[in-house]
Amino acid sequence: MHRIISLLNEKNHYLEKFYSLNEVELVNFAQGQFDNLQHFYQTRERILDVLKYVDAQIDRAHNDMGETITMAETDRQQVKEALTIKDEYVSRIIEQDIQVLACIEMAKNSIIKELQEVRKNRKAIGGYKTNTFTKRLDEEV
Repeated sequence: MHRIISLLNEKNHYLEKFYSLNEVELVNFAQGQFDNLQHFYQTRERILDVLKYVDAQIDRAHNDMGETITMAETDRQQVKEALTIKDEYVSRIIEQDIQVLACIEMAKNSIIKELQEVRKNRKAIGGYKTNTFTKRLDEEV
């Protein structure tokens, strides 16, 4: 049981790292700084890979324990506490991800509007072009 408790605490440690990474980048994204986006997603993926590995280790440790599990009250309390902490991190991370997606969506919409303005301005400028050169060529031929 101590192995599972240790793994649950390790999982919470990596969830905390994930949360902290999101927190730092969320500030940057809110300011419109997306220079670190690729590194941000790569780091998140590496942390998620570690979390998958820890989950697999928890499953393996649980399966090794067998069907009948007797836990001391202190172990039961530690497991409950670790699971409560995990749930709290997961809900906070979900909230952060929603904020990250909102920042990215706002930046994307801003870029789309800017491109539409550029296109509109090109059309307007194109209306001022003269065709005198092509008319002269036609007249000379």
